[in-house]
Amino acid sequence: MTETSPERREPRASGTKSVSLTELVVSLRWPLVILALALIAYLAVRETLSRAERAAGEMGDLVGAAAERAEDLARGFLTGNITETFIAAIPEIDATGGGNLELAKAEVVETFRRSDERLILWDSFSLGTTISEIKVPVTYRYHMRLDDPWRLEVSGQVCRVYAPQVRPTQPPAIHTDRMEKRTAESWLRFDADEQLAELEKSITPKLIARARDPRHLALVRDQGRRTVAEFVRNWLLREDQWRDDRFHAIQVIFPDEQVDAPESLDVTIRLDDG
Repeated sequence: MTETSPERREPRASGTKSVSLTELVVSLRWPLVILALALIAYLAVRETLSRAERAAGEMGDLVGAAAERAEDLARGFLTGNITETFIAAIPEIDATGGGNLELAKAEVVETFRRSDERLILWDSFSLGTTISEIKVPVTYRYHMRLDDPWRLEVSGQVCRVYAPQVRPTQPPAIHTDRMEKRTAESWLRFDADEQLAELEKSITPKLIARARDPRHLALVRDQGRRTVAEFVRNWLLREDQWRDDRFHAIQVIFPDEQVDAPESLDVTIRLDDG
């Protein structure tokens, strides 16, 4: 009896196919790219929103600060506060830094005359009279001290300024290069030069006294009033208060001016004056 060898069987093919790692990565590359782009977009949107929130917060802070500044300004320009606000700003608007506000100057030709008669023999006999005369141009300058009392008021859209005292800048400037001298003496007098020299020495003290004279102050009053008004206007410009809807006129009043109804006075400068 012949034995048959067992039949050799081939392994059956499975229904699924094995996939390598490389093939897996290649097959997933586009989904991974799309996922990465989506993540980047999400992070970008998130960062943009975060920056927008921070910017909105900062803008809110700025708006709040601006509103607070505007409120402070409004309070500072009320009648009860405007003087204090102005005085606090004087060091910043003083261009000279000298503590004085130079107001005005005026040149005047001053004449000085001296007559000297000599008598002898118990004043019974005259030796004659010597007459000396000097004419000289003089420049008077006037100022006010910035640390003297100031008072400002609000009258509608007019800023009314009660300015400090006007002071002469001493001594006045004497223009000796244009000085004219003249003498006349009798035949018994020989001291004309001496008399002229004495007269010249007395000029400076006399000019110091004349500088305080109301008649000389009157020469520079209008110019000085304008200077004060421009000084205050510069301050209002710095504070953005010199405009149609705020102050558009300034009125300056000096201490020696008795004014019962200041609103009836002319203003010193207006917004449309330039």
